[in-house]
Amino acid sequence: MGIVLSSRHAFAQDQTEIQIANEYVLKGEKEKALTVYQSLLKKNENIVLVHNNYLNLLLDMGRYKDAENYVNRVIKTDDKITYKLDLGRIYIESGDAPKGDKYLKPLIKSVAEDFYKIRTVSEYLATNDLLDYAVFALEEARKATGNNSLFTLELANFYKLQGKREAMVQEYLNYVVQSAGNMSYVQTLLQSILTKPEELEILEKLLYDKVQQEPNTEVYVELLIWVNLQQKNFYGAFIQSRGYDKRFKKEPPKTLEIAQIALNNQDYENADKAFTYVVKEYAKTDFYLPARRGQIGAREAKVRRSFPVNKDSVRFLIGEYASFIKQYPDNPNALEARLNQSLLHAYFLDEKDSAVIKLTALIENPRTMQDLRSRAKLELAYVYILKEEPWESTLLYSQVERAQKETPIGYEAKLRNAKLSYYKGEFNLAMEHLDILKQATTREIANDAMELSIRIKENTAFDTIGTALKEYSAIELLLYQNKIEEALTRMEQLKKGIANAPANTDPTAPKILTSLSNKAILDDVYWLEANLKMKQGKFQESIGLLQRILDEYGEDILADDAYFLQGDIYERQLKDKDKAMEIYREFLNKYPGSVHVAEARKRFRQLRGDFEKPNQ
Repeated sequence: MGIVLSSRHAFAQDQTEIQIANEYVLKGEKEKALTVYQSLLKKNENIVLVHNNYLNLLLDMGRYKDAENYVNRVIKTDDKITYKLDLGRIYIESGDAPKGDKYLKPLIKSVAEDFYKIRTVSEYLATNDLLDYAVFALEEARKATGNNSLFTLELANFYKLQGKREAMVQEYLNYVVQSAGNMSYVQTLLQSILTKPEELEILEKLLYDKVQQEPNTEVYVELLIWVNLQQKNFYGAFIQSRGYDKRFKKEPPKTLEIAQIALNNQDYENADKAFTYVVKEYAKTDFYLPARRGQIGAREAKVRRSFPVNKDSVRFLIGEYASFIKQYPDNPNALEARLNQSLLHAYFLDEKDSAVIKLTALIENPRTMQDLRSRAKLELAYVYILKEEPWESTLLYSQVERAQKETPIGYEAKLRNAKLSYYKGEFNLAMEHLDILKQATTREIANDAMELSIRIKENTAFDTIGTALKEYSAIELLLYQNKIEEALTRMEQLKKGIANAPANTDPTAPKILTSLSNKAILDDVYWLEANLKMKQGKFQESIGLLQRILDEYGEDILADDAYFLQGDIYERQLKDKDKAMEIYREFLNKYPGSVHVAEARKRFRQLRGDFEKPNQ
């Protein structure tokens, strides 16, 4: 019993001494700590307790010879691999790198076939800032075992720390090939690591090479499709998905998924190509119907985005919808097609009565689902605004709000109601709706509500009546109703009124004139007019108005939108590839934080020909 108590007492005393030594280190009293550690190390059983702290202290103090002698003594009592590695570390930290290299590499090779030992060695070396040797250890393990799949994630991490991005990506690809179940994990990792466009390009290049070498390895093609989507290169994604579907024949076809993603991202040209492929190749399958529906939707979106809108193209689309409805009269998609067909009549052909009849029939159809009925009511409300019957619109919006509480469609109805109040100059009523909508569940609606709320607040801050804003919102309503010439006339009057108005500080000026001194609204006026001119096909006039925003309001919120839209006009309307590239290049430099950055980068690369690879 006395021996046990004595042993416990000695252990407790040693623990106290260790704590004292550690505190000396923290205080910077190194010599005192050294003395305590040396006293403790007289007992071999204390080596394991103080070894790391003592060795680190010796190295920190530059006492390399003492460290070497100490470690050699320890190795004689215990030849554990980490103690041997300590010796190599001492040689390198003392400045004798060749000696350290000559010692460490044979040591590493001697345990390369032992999976557990080599992992311990690699972890030790990485922890002690000997990263190159940590990588060497794992690479040697692969050579010794002939297994190139070993330690993929560990090597990927080490290569990342070394800044070897291409080697890192290669290891992640090795990991993916080991099991298809690793795909989502690797995608998440790559998405967080490869944050720069050039890094994604490295991965893309590697994957193209892999697909060429191993065309039947499914995960490489899947990853290549994913990389193209990350770059918003929907053409590249379509080409690869088409090859994927031909080669692997899985259902549903990958191309249908890519088509829908392209459509959601407003790349209507490539969405049309992808949907058309599915329509042709899967004509007698269940995938034909959604592909045909998507194909018409993509073509409609292309027509809507071409300026000025071609009415013959609109009538062709109406015929496409009619053909679809006839082919699938009892399918829910046919009812959706009726909604789109109705909107073409209202938006582009000014056939408001025809639209009212079709939308009313859709609303009253017992087979129409609740969500579609609510959407039809929202669009019917729009038509009533065109017909200058806003009270009918308000009634329909309120019906949808009540039927679809706390849903995106319900929030959309409230937003449209707020906009209607705004168009009528009822800003307080509009703000009541908008304050609720700023907390909406969908980001798009919340952002729209925030944007309109800010506009109202900014333009009524010094003019509580909001004279200039009332005129501006009235012009917006005219444009909404397609009263273009009247809107343009009032737009010119508003610009002249703002330009000629006396300053707010002039006490003799009439109130209505000083209210128009709100020059902050001019950039909104330019923006509105620029978009109108674009829709009329007057592209140079539109570019000039956008330039005025950049010249006069270069630091305001619309500046990046104006610059990007200039590039869009040069690219898509004027077909001036070089000028569009110049604008997109400058845009990326001037507005790195803009929401348009990803799209601008994609378009610049597309125009430069980056996506026109022969091996696609």
